[in-house]
Amino acid sequence: MVMIPLVQTKPGDRLNQDIHTSLGGLLMLKGRQLSPRDLEVLQAFMVKHIDVDRSSGGGSPIEIAPIAASVGQPSNSPEIAVLDQVNAKDEEQFVQAWLALNQYMSKMLSTVALNRLPILELRQVLEQLLANISSYRPMSVKSQIVELLNEDASDYLINKSIAVCLTSYLIGQWCDYPSKEGMQIAMAGLLHDIGMIKIDEDILYNKTYLNESEKAEMKRHPQYGYEILRNVPAINDGVKLAALQHHERLDGSGYPLRVKADKIHAYAKIVAIADMFHAMTQDRVYKRAESPYVALEQLHEASFGKLEPSMVQTFIQKMSQLTQGTIVKLNDGRVGHIVSIEALNPTRPIISINGEMVHLESNKKLWIVSVVPNKEK
Repeated sequence: MVMIPLVQTKPGDRLNQDIHTSLGGLLMLKGRQLSPRDLEVLQAFMVKHIDVDRSSGGGSPIEIAPIAASVGQPSNSPEIAVLDQVNAKDEEQFVQAWLALNQYMSKMLSTVALNRLPILELRQVLEQLLANISSYRPMSVKSQIVELLNEDASDYLINKSIAVCLTSYLIGQWCDYPSKEGMQIAMAGLLHDIGMIKIDEDILYNKTYLNESEKAEMKRHPQYGYEILRNVPAINDGVKLAALQHHERLDGSGYPLRVKADKIHAYAKIVAIADMFHAMTQDRVYKRAESPYVALEQLHEASFGKLEPSMVQTFIQKMSQLTQGTIVKLNDGRVGHIVSIEALNPTRPIISINGEMVHLESNKKLWIVSVVPNKEK
C-alpha cells in the first residue's frame, strides 16, 4: 500500500481506496486495476495522489471495466479477448436460466387456475437464475434479454415479474436483510402479480386505455393474488403480503386497502420499488419504455411520502454505481460513457463524450435517454 503522485502511477496499479471527485461523486471503486484510459480520466478530474497496491506488480491490467474502452474503439489485447469470452459465457448462462424460468412460469400459471401452485419446483428453477445473478444488469435488462421479448402481453407480465424478482432480491441484499431471507424476497417479487391470472383477458390484454370499471377490476389483482397465495405452504407471510400490498403507499394513497406505512410489510415496500422501476423501463404495446435514469428520478420523487425513503435512496445509489462505465445515449443524440456518479445527485452523472466531460447535474437540458446495448458498443 502506497500513496503516490498520479504522474508516477502506472497501468496495472490497483486502487486501495475509492476515488471521489471534489464534489463527492464516486469516480472509481476500490480494487479497480487501472488502465491507461483510467489515468486520463483521473488527470482530467485533477486527482493529484492515489493510494495503490503494487504488490502484484505493474503491467497492463487484465480486469478492465467498461470505462476503460472508448466508444466504438476495439481492443486487440488477448487478455481482454479472453475476459470478453468469459463474460459472454456467463451472460449466456444467465439468459438461459431466465428463459427456463420464463417457460416454467408459463406452464405453472395454467396449473394455478386449477388451484395448484408447485412452489418447490418453482424454487428449484429460480435457484438456477439466482446462481447467475452476478450477470444481471437491471439498468439494461431490456437489451440483455432482447431475444426473449415480443409483443405478447402475457410474456411481458412474466418477464416483468422475473425482473422484479431479481431486483427485489438485490434490494434485500443492499438493505442488509439476512441471506436466509433472500429466496423469500425473490419469491415475493416473482409472485407479486400472480393475481393477474384472475383478470379477464379482454381487460388484461387490452391495447387501449381502460374505462373506469375495467380499471377497478385491474386494481383487484392484489387481492386476487393474496387469495391464491394465502394457504400456500413453503412461502412466508411476507411473500403473501407483497402480493396484496405492492401497490400500497406510505401516505395511504395506494390500493387495494389504502393502508399506511406501519401496516405495509417490508417485502411489499421492496417489491413496490422494483415493480415501479421495471413498469417504467419496459416497453408495452401502448407505451414506450422510459430511460432507467428518468425512472430513478421518478422513484426519488416518490420517496417523499409514497415509497420507503431509505430503501429508495439505497436502490438509487447502488443502481447508479452499477452503471459506472456504462455506454449511454443522451437526448441530443450523443453517445458517451459514465465516468463519475455525483453523490448528491446520482441520477445525473458525468459523461465522457469524445474526451469532453459533460456534467448532467449542471446541464438540465440534457438527460440520458437509453443505455446502449453491448452489441452496439
